[in-house]
Amino acid sequence: MGLKILLTGKNRKIIKDVGEHLESDRGYTTVKCDPSKTALFELTLAELPKVIIICLGDETSETVKVYNVMKNIVRQGNCVVIVIANQEDEKFFIKYTELRRVLFLSRPVSLFALYEKLSEIEEKMKKNKENNLSSFREFINEEAERRDRKKKVLVVDDDTEQLILIKEQLDEFYDVTPVKSGEAAFKYLFKHTPDIMLLDYLMPEMDGPEVLRKMHTIEEYAKIPVVFLTGMTEKNAVLKTLIELQPQGYIVKPAKKSELVAKIIDVLG
Repeated sequence: MGLKILLTGKNRKIIKDVGEHLESDRGYTTVKCDPSKTALFELTLAELPKVIIICLGDETSETVKVYNVMKNIVRQGNCVVIVIANQEDEKFFIKYTELRRVLFLSRPVSLFALYEKLSEIEEKMKKNKENNLSSFREFINEEAERRDRKKKVLVVDDDTEQLILIKEQLDEFYDVTPVKSGEAAFKYLFKHTPDIMLLDYLMPEMDGPEVLRKMHTIEEYAKIPVVFLTGMTEKNAVLKTLIELQPQGYIVKPAKKSELVAKIIDVLG
């Protein structure tokens, strides 16, 4: 089973060297990503890597905090984070990171140590897959789970900055899933049922009203509450759409945390 590994950080030389060795020596798939909030958010969401390697170099408190955008995706996706750093970088990273679990690898990089750890991760993945094929039959009490869990919020917006902002605002109270298009929203709905959808009004290809119209034609989606996310310039058009499609309202972007939470409480109780 080959690992998909995301490489990021400010030390481009180490990223290049390690990436070449991972591909040529072990045949791993590597994806390189700029150490920016938007790029990291989009790529981790799109690629779902099993390992993220952060190569530190000349970091500041702000650049270290950029990696925090991955914390929920890392936790939900059972992903291992390896940070390549010297002792000074390691202390600095620990001071400012919000990532819950990190493995540090010292510079200069020991490829033997790295390969040993990656082999261990591969073996664990293989065992997990085999265990899933065992004779155990799992029962999930959906009613109990429904009582205990956070409400699920699906946020659909083609603007990555808005997705990041809304997820950060709501994560404390809700289980938030961000997607970037109407097509991605329907892929999510095929497997999951959110308690509410926050839907961008203007999007390329399939806009908010088109998504809602399509949802109304599918019985299991028709009852999901939908709140439009809209800019001030679209307000009049949204008001007409409210009459036609009867969503549960709209929120003008950029919305404050209190406004988002208040609207969700208003809809869900």
